Amino acid sequence: MDLFFLGALGWGPAGGLSVGEAFYIATQIEDGDGDSWVRAFEHQGEVLNAQADTWLERGWTRAAGEARLKAFACYRSAWQFVAPGERFAALFHASQKLFDQAMTELGLPATRFTVRYGGGELPGHFYQAIDRSAPTVLVIGGADTCHEDRFLSQGRYYIDRGYSVALVDLPGQGLVQKQGLHWEPETERPIAAVIDALIARFGVEPRKLALLGMSLGGYFACRAAAHEPRLAAVIATPALFRPDELFAGVAKQEADGATTSDVERKNRQVLLWKAGVADISELIRRWDGVAADPRNVQVPFLSVLGKQEGGVWKKQTEEWHASIRSAHKSFVILDAETGADAHCQGNNPLRLAQEADGWLREVMRDSWGSR
Repeated sequence: MDLFFLGALGWGPAGGLSVGEAFYIATQIEDGDGDSWVRAFEHQGEVLNAQADTWLERGWTRAAGEARLKAFACYRSAWQFVAPGERFAALFHASQKLFDQAMTELGLPATRFTVRYGGGELPGHFYQAIDRSAPTVLVIGGADTCHEDRFLSQGRYYIDRGYSVALVDLPGQGLVQKQGLHWEPETERPIAAVIDALIARFGVEPRKLALLGMSLGGYFACRAAAHEPRLAAVIATPALFRPDELFAGVAKQEADGATTSDVERKNRQVLLWKAGVADISELIRRWDGVAADPRNVQVPFLSVLGKQEGGVWKKQTEEWHASIRSAHKSFVILDAETGADAHCQGNNPLRLAQEADGWLREVMRDSWGSR
């Protein structure tokens, strides 16, 4: 709960909840009780959505969009601790509707699109930069995300900095698993399909395309860096290249009889659903030996690591950085003083965007011209 509440706070500067709103919601939550979490966030979402309607009727379109985006953030947080099923889907669809309304009311250049893949469709949003020659950042989340929430965690910062931005759900993210598309080891394949779509529909140039992967998306980014040649730069926070080690750690906790709360159980159920497995043992078997090969990486690569990250994340990020063969590689370590030392910089997302933007402008200098 602390992790995801911190994430909700971190979205504030990009248009999510204010500190006051978030802490008011927290007063309605009982520690470890998932149902109280869902009720509190959903109720505040209803309040903010009603406020948006009132302001829209008065012609206060921007204020309405701002409130609507906060309502999206509430519904997005609400489904975090809901088990798979109709309730999860209802909250998720409500959040999607609010997000699209907010994009329209805020006048943001958002185009919803889908990518055909594996007999299904991967949903996303594309934001065209005012300067159509600007580079594009493709932002990919991890196990607990949907592409819309990546707008608040990173996407909006790059839009504000003049980039085009693509946000997409890969198999096992958002609601894509309802199509029978689950996390897959060879993640470069759906990423290749996304790149095909970005080129064909939006005219994205591979020499101006950067990929940012977050959390389990760090593994997706490592796989893409090792196998997908149509990327100008890749960023991972953290860099995870042997996910079976991470999954094995979860299995060990279960075997040791670690106490599991209501919210942990529900969150675990959702993750297993996303992975397309019945239990942790099946997840371990399916991902045994799966890895991204750092020796294949030539593309410019930025590894980002917060000092609060767990042991597996730290170990693998350090090993990855040391092993990749890119001539343009950088390693950023963020400590407590930066306020960005939590998992994927959830406590200070802006710092991640600042580090990534500065680095991208150095390695993609030709794409930015004199900027």
